[in-house]
Amino acid sequence: MTTYPSAGPVRACSRRPAASHRRRGAALTAAVCAVLAGALAGCAAEDPDAGTNGVGKLPADQIQTKAQTAARGAGTVRLAGNLVSQGRTYKLDMRLGQNGAQGQLSTKAATFQLLRVGDALYLKADAGFWEREKGAAPSKNDGTAASKLIGKYVKVPASDPVYKRFSGFTDKSTLLSSLLGLHGKLTAGERGAVDGTRTIRIAAAQGSGGTLDVSLEGKPYPLRLRRAGGAGEVRLTDWGKPVDLRAPAADQVIDYGKSITIGD
Repeated sequence: MTTYPSAGPVRACSRRPAASHRRRGAALTAAVCAVLAGALAGCAAEDPDAGTNGVGKLPADQIQTKAQTAARGAGTVRLAGNLVSQGRTYKLDMRLGQNGAQGQLSTKAATFQLLRVGDALYLKADAGFWEREKGAAPSKNDGTAASKLIGKYVKVPASDPVYKRFSGFTDKSTLLSSLLGLHGKLTAGERGAVDGTRTIRIAAAQGSGGTLDVSLEGKPYPLRLRRAGGAGEVRLTDWGKPVDLRAPAADQVIDYGKSITIGD
């Protein structure tokens, strides 16, 4: 009688390759998971301030101080946007230097140019602006006198109310000091970008006291300001770029002496 090998050992031998494959598969899975875990850990540990000027790591009050110091140290800046001053809303685009400024202001009623070189303030406006300086209902003589000012720079006397009203828009130190002081407890943390430059935002009174976006690249210049109470938003650019400040040609200037009051 012929005998045959038991089926038991055959079955046992047939299982060994499958078990080996499972072990190799488990090892491969473990290796992949280890690599992925390392990569994810690396992403989690990435420093958001890598490649920045480091102010993002500072408390909000120190960020504000750094921004104010950088602003004071820059010789020039361009300031553009909207501001509410003495109940009037002004649209402005001013280039401010250490010894003067030049640019344009607009209200609902008029648009005019400002130029200050040293202590000399010049204003160029349309006839309507000068008529309104005379009063709410200008006379015919007011209109005639005002028409002579079109296209001319009027040199504004330092004692005139017009000088006091507008010279602040041409004073870099005064203007920035009034704008960059936020009101309320400061917090920081929201990050973004202004014109492609990475920024960190500091907010006063959770934003109701104004916000300031400060550059995280290069010097920590303030780049965008939103004033408290909806009193305007301005952008601050061109830090340190030259501003051409020259007095107008003599034949383009009208000097009214002690007062620019026109008409009778």
